[in-house]
Amino acid sequence: MKVLTRLDDSLDLPEEERLLLDAVRALCRDQIGPRAAAYDQSAEFPWDNINAINELGLNGMFIPEDYGGAKMSYVAYLATIREIAKSCAATGLIWGTNFHAVKPVIDFATHEQKTRLLPGIANGGLVSLCITEPTAGSDATGMKTRFTPDGDDIVINGGKTFISTGDHADLFVLFGKWSEIENDKAAISVVLVEKGAAGLSVTGKEDKMGQRAASTVSLSFDDVRIPRENLLCEPGDGLKILFSALNKSRPSIAAHALGIARAAFEDAVAYINQRKQSGRNIIEFQGIQFMLADMATDLALCESWLWQVGAMIDRGEEDVGIEASMVKMRASDLAMRITEEAVQLHGGYGYCKDYAVERYMRDAKITQIYEGTNQVHRQLIGRSFIER
Repeated sequence: MKVLTRLDDSLDLPEEERLLLDAVRALCRDQIGPRAAAYDQSAEFPWDNINAINELGLNGMFIPEDYGGAKMSYVAYLATIREIAKSCAATGLIWGTNFHAVKPVIDFATHEQKTRLLPGIANGGLVSLCITEPTAGSDATGMKTRFTPDGDDIVINGGKTFISTGDHADLFVLFGKWSEIENDKAAISVVLVEKGAAGLSVTGKEDKMGQRAASTVSLSFDDVRIPRENLLCEPGDGLKILFSALNKSRPSIAAHALGIARAAFEDAVAYINQRKQSGRNIIEFQGIQFMLADMATDLALCESWLWQVGAMIDRGEEDVGIEASMVKMRASDLAMRITEEAVQLHGGYGYCKDYAVERYMRDAKITQIYEGTNQVHRQLIGRSFIER
């Protein structure tokens, strides 16, 4: 593990961020990790883990100080989500989704909106990003949710599906179409819906293959009425907000996937160092060593690229969409491959719930699908080389 440990130690974080990351590792080792299997089996929302995260004040690391946070670097955020996902992928998804969902508010909201909404999130509130619909997945222009202005209010009608934490969220960052704009792309807009709004309901909860404790639900908006002041930016600014948010969330998915991959790799290495066949430890066989060499090398290269993309965002670079797609695509493909090979290295035991690798494999699959399927990311990357 020396090469991967050196890679972790090479992260150039300020002392305050390094100390926080150490506290996160201790929390994951002592509390979050030991509860992961039980939460996976029960599919109950992991409030114990979320409360422990809130005791560390982790939401504050992406909220500006003016609004109750203690903002830290994006690289520190990526390192934190990787550590949480390594111990419990479902808990990592819940906490990571908070950043994905609240980032449009941080980047685009008015001072009044931030003052009203962000302190509660810094103190542990949950946020849901509401984009996907049954007819609008990778193609956001297909969404049907409708925002109709009515005097000083906006009336919302429609539904969303595959919404992370939607049954527990305090705030919903909701994408839909402005009724007075006909063009599908130009009509996309964003509103902020607060918990308890009349007409907002949870209509279903998914029974998932992996990351089972991270609730994923369908939502209905039936004549939900909100004040016009809850409109984010102007009508028709939705695509601009969406693309900006995705550039920040996709590296987060990569960090999440790499946490799962690292957990699977470390478990596999530990297992084959003590498991014997024909009188020898499995790790002594050359074919097994070749597998480890490929996995470790790919992990090191992918994690190095993750930290580079994170540093670009910390420097304030905006045009990072292709880099974000690259790291999300490669990290999630790698997580799926490493978890599959970890199961293989465990032999028949890898298929049994007594060993965590079968959970890692189930948890890894969704990272290839959400925040844009990897097929979409390959298309985005390939298109970027067309000379205009």
